[in-house]
Amino acid sequence: MWNLDLENLAELQPTIDRLYEKKARLDSSRPLPSSALHRIKTDLSLEWTYNSNSIEGNTLTLQETQMVLQEGITVKGKSLREHFEAFNHEKAIDYLYTLVKENYILRSIDILSLHGLVLRSIEDDYAGRLRNGGVRIVGANFTPPNANKVSDLLDELIIFVNDNPLGLNDIVLSTIFHHKLVWIHPFFDGNGRTVRLAMNLLLMRKGFPPAIILKADRKKYYEALNQANKGNYSKLCLLMLQALERSLNMYINALPGNSYGDYEPISFIVSEPDIPYGQEYVSLLARQGKIDAYKEGKDWLTTKSAVKSYITNRKRKR
Repeated sequence: MWNLDLENLAELQPTIDRLYEKKARLDSSRPLPSSALHRIKTDLSLEWTYNSNSIEGNTLTLQETQMVLQEGITVKGKSLREHFEAFNHEKAIDYLYTLVKENYILRSIDILSLHGLVLRSIEDDYAGRLRNGGVRIVGANFTPPNANKVSDLLDELIIFVNDNPLGLNDIVLSTIFHHKLVWIHPFFDGNGRTVRLAMNLLLMRKGFPPAIILKADRKKYYEALNQANKGNYSKLCLLMLQALERSLNMYINALPGNSYGDYEPISFIVSEPDIPYGQEYVSLLARQGKIDAYKEGKDWLTTKSAVKSYITNRKRKR
């Protein structure tokens, strides 16, 4: 289970370094203004709930999710289950925040508790309990392990994460945990939401904001998990890095007197006469994590300085 080939992650190191630089900038600015902190936390929790549920097929829009959570409104034409999924996920996030601390050690009881909250009033017979039967995942290129092995495999994974015998950085470690927990598929239902919550628990205990996989990246996300099943973690790690950078940028942009960068749609930046690249090429650099960029919906945003920095570094390598 732990024969990991991580050599193909070397090309992502500059992106990883950039995220740690942003985290250091954020850490040096703490404590953040309480009003800004509350606003960002509320916005991220809403986006996290909407996107994670949408990936699993929930049809509530972002605005409808906000109405359900913040105004207590029942949305006409949406199922009771979809409303519970929104309420439950928010409660699971609230519980997760009570666990986050610098020296937090991952425990199986916490993963089970998160799952119990995710499925509360939806599948009460399964909520917070490991599966005791076989499952199949539509569209996946693997069959999850026998139910008799689930408990031991989960324990092995938790020991691996807490001991970190390979000395992996926090982002790569949480990526591998994310994939392996999906592979174990410990529950009959609610695996995806629970995995993404637990993965963020690992990041947040180290001072990172949550990494939110966007609904727009659903297909890319599943393809990345299938690649990880074959031992290639590069696509999944890149997706995690992009999701994490987006959240880091939200915090950094809220800093008093911040002048870190003016993020604009790529189409705006390439229209500048001193940018020699077209939109398609700069978008490719963004998707590959080669420039400082993040995604809003289906659009990529970056800064002129990020593109200029890439141009300068490329000339030096030549």
